[in-house]
Amino acid sequence: KSAFVARVLDIVDKSGLPYQLTPMGTIIEGETVAEVMAVINQAYEELQKDCGRVYSSIKIDWREGKSGRLGNKVEAVEEKLGRKLNS
Repeated sequence: KSAFVARVLDIVDKSGLPYQLTPMGTIIEGETVAEVMAVINQAYEELQKDCGRVYSSIKIDWREGKSGRLGNKVEAVEEKLGRKLNS
């Protein structure tokens, strides 16, 4: 339900980490896996207050020395196409 998503997004937004909300999920970017997992843990703690079940699918893409990839990946594709995309 969108009310649960809103509660989680409030936590993500207040974390200060770069993120992107999409129709099918949320992408969070951090310098370390630990700082991203801390936000995920906070979200679980919030939802466990009144949810009998919490399901998530987590993908981790870690790359040494790279940050700011949320925008960079989209920009790289747009550059190759020569136009802006809906993202």
